[in-house]
Amino acid sequence: MKFPVVTVALVSAALVFVLWDQSREQPQVAGAERFTNLESNPVELGMAADWIITQVPSLCEKATGRADGSEAYATCVRKAETRTSTCRRGVYDRFPDTVSSDAVFRDLSITLINCLVPDALS
Repeated sequence: MKFPVVTVALVSAALVFVLWDQSREQPQVAGAERFTNLESNPVELGMAADWIITQVPSLCEKATGRADGSEAYATCVRKAETRTSTCRRGVYDRFPDTVSSDAVFRDLSITLINCLVPDALS
């Protein structure tokens, strides 16, 4: 039987990648204060979208009127999670790569929230 050189090489490469990825410095999570002076300190569209998506639990709590642990809340969060990639693609197509004004951030937020949690603003 021949030694599986290719398999060993591929598994080794995958292991090296995983170790490298885990040793990298993880990006800082942005807080709400990061989005306050956008004209002098613009943010990338991806960072703004990421932050808005992290707000889904509180949006679902407001939309359903229920706290974490209820079925309505869990359904809302689950539906928002399944829509995330579709909603992301939609805003990436409609908004500039850099969010540099409060108006763009507001429009981005409303668009993404309406897509993720349609009942949140009704």
